[in-house]
Amino acid sequence: MARLIRPLARIVVAFLLLAAASAWATGADPAINAPFRDPDFREWVERFEREGREVYDRRHAIVEATGVKPGMAVADVGAGTGLFTLLFARRVNPGPVYAVDISRPFVEAILGRAREAGLGNIRGVVNSQEDSGLAPASIDLAFVCDTYHHFEAPQAMLASLHRALRPGGSLVIVDFQRIPGTSSRWVLDHVRAGKETVIAEVTAAGFRLVEDRPLLRDNYFLRFVREP
Repeated sequence: MARLIRPLARIVVAFLLLAAASAWATGADPAINAPFRDPDFREWVERFEREGREVYDRRHAIVEATGVKPGMAVADVGAGTGLFTLLFARRVNPGPVYAVDISRPFVEAILGRAREAGLGNIRGVVNSQEDSGLAPASIDLAFVCDTYHHFEAPQAMLASLHRALRPGGSLVIVDFQRIPGTSSRWVLDHVRAGKETVIAEVTAAGFRLVEDRPLLRDNYFLRFVREP
């Protein structure tokens, strides 16, 4: 009997791994990103930069937790309205901050905000779902806030971020806690994967988890370092 159980167990494990790999390969449903193709920038500023949104209320603590310093190069991946782009630009100046987003209107609006704020160290990058648009070994920190669950091709994007990071560089991911029975229906329907799945996907892409900081309530804060 034991001889039969062991091969069966191996088959079950292989099936589960294959299913997980398939889910990772498909990533987010493209429909989740449809609203950003032609966004009303002011509307999204009101939605993203408002009291009561946890990452907005805790924005300064989040930036502090990343450990950025003057002169570092940072990529705000999924920059949206530029909330964190502007904060990073002030913190790392004269180091560059790349506002990376799939939405050209978002990127152009962020550059406009940078000009109004007198920040000359912000660079705009319109990227694809498969590539960050960043040059190899060009950044010290890749920052991904409430954006990982929007990745339609997470494997390809993580590989691109791995290439873009310098040796010893960090990847910080802030995203929604997705806990069945606890999280809201909106989160359960909107967010593809929970924290443990995200950790597994990112470590499989050549990163090592170095910090799971209890900084937030509805979101988690994870910091990974780029492995060689």
